[in-house]
Amino acid sequence: MQLLKKYEIRSKQKIIDFLNSQPAGRIASIDKDGYPQVIPMNFVYANDAIYMHSHPVGEKIDNILRNPSVGFEVDQHVCFLPSYYFHPTDASQADTLYISVVIKGRAVLVEDNHEKAVALNALMEKYQKEGRYERLDEGMPVVREVAVIKVIPKDMRGKYKIGQQWSAPYRLRMARSIIEREGLETARPILAIMGIDVDRNGNLEARNEPEM
Repeated sequence: MQLLKKYEIRSKQKIIDFLNSQPAGRIASIDKDGYPQVIPMNFVYANDAIYMHSHPVGEKIDNILRNPSVGFEVDQHVCFLPSYYFHPTDASQADTLYISVVIKGRAVLVEDNHEKAVALNALMEKYQKEGRYERLDEGMPVVREVAVIKVIPKDMRGKYKIGQQWSAPYRLRMARSIIEREGLETARPILAIMGIDVDRNGNLEARNEPEM
């Protein structure tokens, strides 16, 4: 994936933080007829790998056993920007703010029950932050029965477009347009990603250029 430097997420830790902030990713494997199969999955990034739990039989398992080369993608739609933000009538000016990570790597089924338990506990910590569950250990039957897919990244790239290419005054102009279209409360999390602070009175202030 070729990226313009101004759109590339340069920090590996920020890529990892983004991955673990998102509820789902998509794994792409190749089926028996040579077509890509893309499936949304719960996942966690831990110990330099993507982990997912799965039923032990199924098409994606067959695909991985036949060809372990896979893709994995996670994205966050931040905001659609209508064309009239930029031009009164030219529809081609419409744009989108977003963050995405694309991984190419090798998928394996984890056989070691200790590693499986560690991965399953990491998944629970991500998705059930309130606790109220018994931590899994390698001796539990459920750990042996469930499949855990591990994707070992060979290439991991992040891309973001959240207004970092705009000057502070232009970001403020866009922020006002977003508030007008979306409403202040809906706009708040969007503006936070864009590096725009909003006080309780609705006043706007652009922080330094947003970076990832």
